[in-house]
Amino acid sequence: MSVNRQRLGRIGEAEARRRLELLGYVILVANWRTRHGELDVVAVDGERLVFVEVRSRSAVSGGRYGTAAESVDPRKQRQVRLLAQSYMHFTNRYDASVRFDVIAVTIGEEDNITDYRHYKAAF
Repeated sequence: MSVNRQRLGRIGEAEARRRLELLGYVILVANWRTRHGELDVVAVDGERLVFVEVRSRSAVSGGRYGTAAESVDPRKQRQVRLLAQSYMHFTNRYDASVRFDVIAVTIGEEDNITDYRHYKAAF
């Protein structure tokens, strides 16, 4: 992964966590990793465990590669679900009610957020 993509990802994830906390979500963990992948954000919204996939795009790309939200394709959804199962097993949260959200962040030339969209129950 290029340095620029990593930077965009860090900016987008930080903004997502900040806004989730402003909405009253409790962030349990960010960047939870296994050898099979990574969960960007695991949070609690009321009584629900929420797995949030954060996707960041540069405004400069002008949508050439699709939107950030569109990049969460069926393969990525399947991976996030499997990682969520691993997380629930690891933390003994077998009976938790869950939701899968997507947050799409567009970042401008000077690292400013030009668009932010939160899709609840995206998949």
